[in-house]
Amino acid sequence: MKTQIEQIKVKNFRLYKNLQVTDLQRLNVFLGANGSGKTTLFKVFSFLSTCLKENVTVAVNREGGFKEVITRNSNPEKDCIEFEIKFRHFEQGEKSPLITYHLKMGFNRGRVFIEREVLKYSENYKNKPWHFLDYSRGIGYVTLNERDYVRKGLEAEEEREEQALGAEDVLALKGLGQFERYKTIKSFRTLLEQWLVSNLQNEEMRKINEVGADQQLSLSGNNLAQVASFLHEYHPDIFETILSKMKQRVPGIDKVGIVINEAGQILLKFGDNSFTDPFISKYTSDGTIKMFAYLVLLHDPNPRPLLCIEEPENYLYPTLLRELAAELKEYAVRGGQVFVSTHSPDFVDALKIEELFLVKKEQGSSRIFPAKKYDDEITELYENGCELGWLWQHNYFKGINP
Repeated sequence: MKTQIEQIKVKNFRLYKNLQVTDLQRLNVFLGANGSGKTTLFKVFSFLSTCLKENVTVAVNREGGFKEVITRNSNPEKDCIEFEIKFRHFEQGEKSPLITYHLKMGFNRGRVFIEREVLKYSENYKNKPWHFLDYSRGIGYVTLNERDYVRKGLEAEEEREEQALGAEDVLALKGLGQFERYKTIKSFRTLLEQWLVSNLQNEEMRKINEVGADQQLSLSGNNLAQVASFLHEYHPDIFETILSKMKQRVPGIDKVGIVINEAGQILLKFGDNSFTDPFISKYTSDGTIKMFAYLVLLHDPNPRPLLCIEEPENYLYPTLLRELAAELKEYAVRGGQVFVSTHSPDFVDALKIEELFLVKKEQGSSRIFPAKKYDDEITELYENGCELGWLWQHNYFKGINP
């Protein structure tokens, strides 16, 4: 089952005084100047993930405290931080009604608390909302008969059960999302648990690791050799696909080998048909190892429900960026939804206008606009054959500096 986020609202969180992002696609690329708020959008998901895995207090404290998290010029004792995510499930070609998750948190006398947490269908019937869960300060209820809604539709009557949480700063998602009977609650919990911001670091990827077989690439890619070993052993067809694409995209690379040295450590060896001996990842070019890592990431047998990538253009030759964009689109269709931040016009050139979003900071607060709604002239030029990266370089995106 796939989950697709369609809208995001954020209130009083860092640079976002009152943010609303609409028209989100399977692949979404965010373009803006340094400091405009692209990374802050990804921070929304890491913050919510920490709220889920730990609690709201821990998430706030890791960001420096409530006064550091809340938007500047807000009143921490009166104003609340709010998140709203609207999403759908897609299963066997069918899509669910739009679902809304709303989280509102406040601060009083040195303590963070959850003012409201709701998961519900976005559309109401005769003003009667269908809530999967509804909690405030640790007290609330969960709906028991979600399957009735699936079978009977809006004619179904909710069967509710009140359940108290252990504390005012614990998400109801954390406990209820562990149970199979709460299908929608569990699916959204899974999205927050399994999402990934990928920020691959070349020095980390060159590390020689102990023997092991990790199934998914880490944030920095420091387990690249172990994940490659896992694919080589348990998914040889996927590994061969990756190798085939490496041959096409990196001149001279004719093979990638997994080697265990005398100390029992895993090494990646890249064969180059211009040399007699292959070279280990320690001596591989930045672009070669970065492209290999992206192919490993994007051919995950169990794709992340939400994958965020910051500035994928780093260390990659410009001509490879179109092919990377194609890989990301394929991943987004096959597996999880993808968010990307970029400063590369070559990467932007490979996009459809529906996939591009513009991030703009004004008077200390950031907003995000779908490119297709930003300026009618941009849409007209794009429809007449102009590429988006070219338009950005030539200052057609007013206020979004190249």
